[in-house]
Amino acid sequence: MSVPPPMHLDANIAADDLQAIPRLARAAEAMGIAGLWFNEIAHDPFLGSALAAEHTTRAAIGTAIALAFVRSPTSLAYLAWDLARLSGGRFVLGLGTQVRAHVERRFGMPWERPAARLRDVVGAVRAVWRSWRERTPLRYQGPFYSLSLMTPFFTPPRFEGTIPIYLAAVNPAMCRLAGEVADGLHVHPLHSAAYLRDVIIPAVERGLQRSGRTRDAFTIASSVIMVTGDGDARARDAAEARQTIAFYASTPSYRGVLAHHGWEEVGERLSRLAAAQRWAEMPALISDEMLDTFAVIAPATAMAARLRERHTGLPDRVSPYRRFDPDDPLWLALAQGLG
Repeated sequence: MSVPPPMHLDANIAADDLQAIPRLARAAEAMGIAGLWFNEIAHDPFLGSALAAEHTTRAAIGTAIALAFVRSPTSLAYLAWDLARLSGGRFVLGLGTQVRAHVERRFGMPWERPAARLRDVVGAVRAVWRSWRERTPLRYQGPFYSLSLMTPFFTPPRFEGTIPIYLAAVNPAMCRLAGEVADGLHVHPLHSAAYLRDVIIPAVERGLQRSGRTRDAFTIASSVIMVTGDGDARARDAAEARQTIAFYASTPSYRGVLAHHGWEEVGERLSRLAAAQRWAEMPALISDEMLDTFAVIAPATAMAARLRERHTGLPDRVSPYRRFDPDDPLWLALAQGLG
């Protein structure tokens, strides 16, 4: 009997109060969860990462994701370097682009040719790290960033380990870029097993070929929408999943995921409702078939088996698209089933 490839269980750690993060991080690690991710929604993900690094000893820690275009490459390099040293080499720098409106209107930063700019960010960050490791002059010239000043006074203490960079991607061009220049990929929660198999992984492999690497040199980490529970609890979970799917599917950038299943027209209708701020009407457009395609549905005790059935051979790491809660029976069931 063949042994299925390992599928590491990760958790998205989120709290309204930073003081809760040490407790949550310790609880997740004690449960056997392999990686702790921090996102940039209502909080800075680097602060949570620092707290988790200080209060754990084994779990990987990283951003999933930090916004690449709202910070300079040198700032990102400093943050990741310090967190890698603090965590003993467990930190992963996860970067994503966000959409134009948020970068320009929420952060007041420029947006132009996102794939090319993201490539430049990665190249510039690694150039800074190389300057620090090799104690050589900083020389980086890209289409968006030019870096030529780094003195010993501004050079941090040495770190000899590696700092992986993961990129967030949905569409083939960004997946190919991740395969070419990054160490891993953060898969957006709006995806299906078929989209992973037919679109994302082949695009990643094309990028890996360009960089002369193979699939085993690359990590795919996937956030997965899950519906579980019984009775009213399951109905609430399903309603939240429909709302999540509808929200993401209303974004034109994610239209390709719907089109892969023949649901592009639903995405267009969702976009019109979102533009009119008719949010309450959107979940009703997510049919049972769409819910079953974009979410994994199972009782807590069967969720690990269902995940393996749907995702074996696709992502290397999975994390439920829900806040980590040590009192939620789903987490313990997943830790036991995937461990």
